[in-house]
Amino acid sequence: MADLYQIFLYYWNIIIYFLRFISLVAGLLFLGALLLRYLWNTTIPELFNLKPVTYWQALRLLILASLLFGGPNLIN
Repeated sequence: MADLYQIFLYYWNIIIYFLRFISLVAGLLFLGALLLRYLWNTTIPELFNLKPVTYWQALRLLILASLLFGGPNLIN
C-alpha cells in the first residue's frame, strides 16, 4: 500500500510542476503582451500617426516577432 502511495505522490508532483510551468508561461506571455501594448500605444501613434493596438493585436505582434527574430529554439 505504501508503494502505491509513493507512486501516486510521484505522479501528483509531476502534474503540479507541469501546471505551475504552464501558468508561468501564460503569465509571462500575458505580461509581455501588456508591456508591448503599452510601449506601442505610448510611442508609435505619436511618431508615425498609426492607430493604437489592442491587447490581442499586441499578443499577435509578440508571437510574430518571436517567430521572425528567433524566439526560443525548439529545434537544435
